[in-house]
Amino acid sequence: MEADFMDASGRHMDDAERLFDAGRWANADHLYGVAVECGLKRLMVAFGMQTDAKGSPQNKSDRHHANGLWARFESYREGYGQGAKYALPTPISFDDWDISQRYAHQENFAEERVVRHQEGARAVRTLLKEAQLDGLI
Repeated sequence: MEADFMDASGRHMDDAERLFDAGRWANADHLYGVAVECGLKRLMVAFGMQTDAKGSPQNKSDRHHANGLWARFESYREGYGQGAKYALPTPISFDDWDISQRYAHQENFAEERVVRHQEGARAVRTLLKEAQLDGLI
């Protein structure tokens, strides 16, 4: 199947919000990270990231998850002529998130931690909406 970063980001974000509202912190946290990964990759494509025939990043340095993509996103954003408009909030919201945490026990996921990731995911979603309004994506 071909990658559709925009659709994937939206559906993971929607599911994360539903799980968050139900107090299912562990799975909400995981999906916020996946939503961020997909959203950032969609913006990176708009800023010039090259993809293969299936839509996956060609450069291995771009094949990271949420916690490893923020710096890569910044390099693409800075290289884009109107990139200043698409700045991410600081501090980085996903330094303590890792894809392998999907294996962790759910007691490790407190609401406060998940709220930080929710805020980061919402910030990426806002950037995606701005890029759509601007005609960038």
